[in-house]
Amino acid sequence: MKQKMTFGLSIIPLIALIMTAVLAVFVWKIEMHFPLIIGMMAASIVALIAGFKWEEIQEMMIKGVTIALPAVFILFIIGTIVGSWIASGVIPTIIYYGLAIIKPEIFVPIVALVTGIVSITLGSSFTSIATVGLAFMAIGQGLGFPPGLVGGAIISGAFFGDKLSPISDTTNIAAAVAETDLFSHIMHMLWDTIPAFLMSLILYWLFSNTGETIEHADVYAIKEISVGLKSTFIIHPILLFVPIITIVLMVLRIPAIPALMGVSLLGAFLAVTVQGYSIGETIAFMMNGYVGETGIARVDALLSRGGLMSMLSTISFLILATALGGILERTGSFEVLTHKIMEKVKTTGALIGSTILSTFLVGFASGEQFLTIILPARTFVNKYKDMGIDTKNLSRCVEAAGTVGINLVPWGVTAVFAASVLGISPMEFIPFAFFVMLVPFINIVFGFTGWTIHKKQY
Repeated sequence: MKQKMTFGLSIIPLIALIMTAVLAVFVWKIEMHFPLIIGMMAASIVALIAGFKWEEIQEMMIKGVTIALPAVFILFIIGTIVGSWIASGVIPTIIYYGLAIIKPEIFVPIVALVTGIVSITLGSSFTSIATVGLAFMAIGQGLGFPPGLVGGAIISGAFFGDKLSPISDTTNIAAAVAETDLFSHIMHMLWDTIPAFLMSLILYWLFSNTGETIEHADVYAIKEISVGLKSTFIIHPILLFVPIITIVLMVLRIPAIPALMGVSLLGAFLAVTVQGYSIGETIAFMMNGYVGETGIARVDALLSRGGLMSMLSTISFLILATALGGILERTGSFEVLTHKIMEKVKTTGALIGSTILSTFLVGFASGEQFLTIILPARTFVNKYKDMGIDTKNLSRCVEAAGTVGINLVPWGVTAVFAASVLGISPMEFIPFAFFVMLVPFINIVFGFTGWTIHKKQY
């Protein structure tokens, strides 16, 4: 017979996950898959203690993973895009011209701004990170900037766009689950998103002009990278139309999967027709990633990445995270944890703060963006209505901590994905992801001051 899930039981998987995650990051220096497996084991044992049968637990995991399937397909395609866009010369062309025209004094804020524009247009942080973000990492290396600083600017821009884009899946999910209108939700998010992004741009400008960060551009590195790219690829401005076509497809509201498949194949076509690779070689690049063979170590390190197979680690992580989330949601563990917090809520400030805290709690427990948005929104929606507070405040909060703040979780799917694409660890870029830190903080300030908190009687 099933017993009611208690707070003591519910907290055990979370403690097990966070403890092993901290050890994995700071002591063992291993991938985050192991802590998730430990979390799943702890959650399964707790479920068995609570009276659930193994068959039920297995079904919980399966239903949890189902949430991730659309993202799995997109990640596979993004892997092929990176491979085909490098082989076709698209990313090398962006890097080549970027090194020629971007000045060190404005480089880091330009990274955040351009990545943000691309992301808001594409509606996808993952795609913007894997395309223009990857190019900016190479340009930053040529200019002599710390990889973590450039990575933080890429993450800030990518999730600024993801948060505000009307075609972003997380933006639509947050509005729907919080029971608010999509465009009211987006307009309400301007109050936290724009100030946070402007402050981030100022911080990135200061870092770009700090002598301790960079005294001057590494002229030799820039020349070496440019010569290596020019000697290996046909560099031509017409190749820049590929990312432009990608943006146009998204603006036309073409569904993400067919649109991304199209630009991946376009990259493959250009790899064959422009760069002269065979069809077999191009398919190999899309499957296993491009391998730089310029003879220049710095350039080869920049180019050797991508491919469908490179996404397997991130995809397996996503599957583990959503399987764990499935157990915690369907056993009622998440509900118990969040309701324990909600019992203390009496004021608007406490409600907003509790929403942010609960969303981060789910984020640290599951590492998965969709669950981090859905579960707190579903839990708190009636509390907002009962207190006469417009639910667009709720949707803004779960976006702040779920869509954006999840990047502060080193074992989160978004941070792991960015790390695998950009070639740096989450602990390198998290301290510089200023936008990611500022958005949740601004929402807490709004909650306790009452600024921008809209009331509504339901």
